[in-house]
Amino acid sequence: MPEVDRIAEPWGTRTPYAAGTPWPRRVDMHLAEGVASEDVDRWVQTASILHSNGDALDIAVKDGRIVGVRGREVDRVNRGRVDVKDLFGWQANGSRDRLTRPLVRVDGELVETDWDTAMDRVVARTKELLDEQGASAVGFYTTGQLFAEEYYTLGVVAHGGIGTNHVDGNTRLCTATAAAALKESFACDGQPGSFADIDHADVIALFGNNMAETQSVTWMRVLDRLAGDDPPAVVCVDPRLTPVAKAATVHLAPRLGTNVALMNGLLHEILANGWVDRDYVDAHTVGFAELEKAVREYPPDVVARICDVPADRLREAARVLGTAQRLTSTVLQGFYQAHQATAAAVQVNNLHLVRGMLGRPGCGILQMNGQPSAQNTRECGADGDLPAFRNWSNDAHVADLARVWNVDPMDIPHYSPPTHVMQMLRYVEEGSIRMLWVTGTNPAVSLPELRRVRSVLSQERLFLVVQDLFLTETAQLADVVLPAATWGEKTGTFTNADRTVHLSEKAVDPPGEARADLDILLDFAHRMDLRGKDGTPLVTWHDPESAFEAWKECTRGRPCDYTGLTYDKLRGGSGIPWPVDDEHPDGTERLYADGRFFAHPDVCEDYGRDLVTGAPVEPTEYRALNPSGRAIIKAARYLPPHEVPSEDYPLQLTTGRTVYQFHTRTKTGRAPELAAAAPDVWVEVSEHDADAFGLAEGDLAEVSTPRGSVRARVRVSGIRPGVVFLPFHYGYWDEPGGHEPDAHGAHPHGRAANELTITEWDPASKQPIFKTAAAAIRRVEQADGQTSAAPTTTASAPVRGTVPPTRGPRTVVEHVLEEAR
Repeated sequence: MPEVDRIAEPWGTRTPYAAGTPWPRRVDMHLAEGVASEDVDRWVQTASILHSNGDALDIAVKDGRIVGVRGREVDRVNRGRVDVKDLFGWQANGSRDRLTRPLVRVDGELVETDWDTAMDRVVARTKELLDEQGASAVGFYTTGQLFAEEYYTLGVVAHGGIGTNHVDGNTRLCTATAAAALKESFACDGQPGSFADIDHADVIALFGNNMAETQSVTWMRVLDRLAGDDPPAVVCVDPRLTPVAKAATVHLAPRLGTNVALMNGLLHEILANGWVDRDYVDAHTVGFAELEKAVREYPPDVVARICDVPADRLREAARVLGTAQRLTSTVLQGFYQAHQATAAAVQVNNLHLVRGMLGRPGCGILQMNGQPSAQNTRECGADGDLPAFRNWSNDAHVADLARVWNVDPMDIPHYSPPTHVMQMLRYVEEGSIRMLWVTGTNPAVSLPELRRVRSVLSQERLFLVVQDLFLTETAQLADVVLPAATWGEKTGTFTNADRTVHLSEKAVDPPGEARADLDILLDFAHRMDLRGKDGTPLVTWHDPESAFEAWKECTRGRPCDYTGLTYDKLRGGSGIPWPVDDEHPDGTERLYADGRFFAHPDVCEDYGRDLVTGAPVEPTEYRALNPSGRAIIKAARYLPPHEVPSEDYPLQLTTGRTVYQFHTRTKTGRAPELAAAAPDVWVEVSEHDADAFGLAEGDLAEVSTPRGSVRARVRVSGIRPGVVFLPFHYGYWDEPGGHEPDAHGAHPHGRAANELTITEWDPASKQPIFKTAAAAIRRVEQADGQTSAAPTTTASAPVRGTVPPTRGPRTVVEHVLEEAR
């Protein structure tokens, strides 16, 4: 079997195929040095944990420890392929600095203790605050990397037991806008399209989605289509010269913060040229007249001035989109984390609605997720929404949930919208939230304006509980630290970006006394003695499978119906996309195939929001607008960003990912191959700006905004002029003494990109704006034969200078099981 350096070639070997034919199978495998496949004691079914793609894997186990992974060729998502992060990231499970015992703060220091002592502290403080202030004193901030069973339990405990409205996930930072955009257009969350649409599309459009680095296996699927007969055209919207942009038929690199103007310009051309399916629009939508009126203000010449994109290129992109026979579109952080996030993402939905391109092979919208189980965070009620896409503004939905939970409807907080994490942080700052339980996320590196975040989380009046695998920058601030088990060490289900549900089985025991997140939550519920309205225990399940059965019942009859799934059904074969019920026993490839939506006023998850103010649409207003439950075409006008370049800060800052790292590197930074491929922060500048500011490859530069500064070595890349890019992965845990800020809460030589980002969020989705800030750059030190740590294989590829290529120390087995077509 061939072996490939997957650090040097992150997307591996091509298996070309033509439109309408199955994607060929290719099984990727990587095992620990000295271990051959015949040495493996057993292979244990799971799926990927280091992105949102949901690639099905098997874990290799030998002598009770994880020794590698291979792709599952039977699975609909990846057909055996494995992302580079998953090929090597499993090594973090065995890292020597895993948390193995609970920690509590004594005399200002964190010291090891037993579980009873730690949980007694958590429970005692929770009860004390409930007695003193009530449920508003307690907040929960979770992740996008747990299992559905754990999120659902958290939602029941927080909403039904504690009674707090302060519940959110770090999915707020990455894909809250995906959910918000789907709710605005279809009145309900849930991905309309399928990854399989790539097999059929004649045009693939990627809006702010560097798929090559964020969902690399799906990008392999696109590359294989491009290498086959009848390849699709590709439209890319991105300010950087990403691998997607290099492969694009048309690449649009707009000025940061102008996505709504760009989308309106594209829609202007599509409507002006008559590329509209009027039969579909008239039969299945409301709001088209308002869109027609709004986009008249955005002809190409106007948009070219706003976005700094050539008018002819805009027209060409519109022609490609407008004449497509089968259009598949994807959206990610370049829209979600930018100015007017929800408004821009909704315009992508509008593009598909006016073209009538939904629910057919090749005609799909993929409002992508950023994390492996972000969909479950949203479905299960762990992001503040009510479970199973129930509408917190619909009393009948609240009453139905109360029936399922065996509580009084008034015990479920629904008096106001759920509290998003940025508002929770403000409540902590003001002293009304006095206990915050953080699970599986690292806000001391991942939230914007870190100097403020550190100050807020360090308050003595805040009781901070952190549940994690490692002593992260956030855990170092905690009063109690609970050691958690992770992927491969526990059992549960999770759902990927195209609604595919996978089972992940326990392969090995967690280290030391670490516990599964579900077990920790069950223990907390038991110690709190949480009860239903008849005095019986609120949480009636005891293990993953019984929790899954409870979650299934909660979904019965809802859009995300899981009732046709069982653990046994998920074992052995492919993951299955919901809904899975009596009507769809084998799952549902695409939603809205018949032009029917989950948008009826009695069914819908959400009545929508004002895209400028974020104010919720009232139920009576929604009923008048959409009495029969059609899709909603919602227009938006461009508004300039709040922070624009100035004399002191003449550039724009954007942040993002690299293919070799995930989030704040708590896992990927502990995998030697991944750490070596992207070991440290860098800053990307264009050739134009390098000349203007006297910068060259490898120079040490200082990037500053009104909130702080970061020092990083320069990479001169293909990014658009006027923009600087910093990867957000790098914090301080692996810098000696690096996590000690000065007396003012600042790091003298910052490394984390979020030292610079702004405390501002989208009015509709409440997602922070990480990609629109004014910045300055200056050279601190000239390179002395040094280069930046930026990979050469990705969007950070150099455009000048001699830079050693990114390579790996070992190769990975790739076995093509079907002839490429």
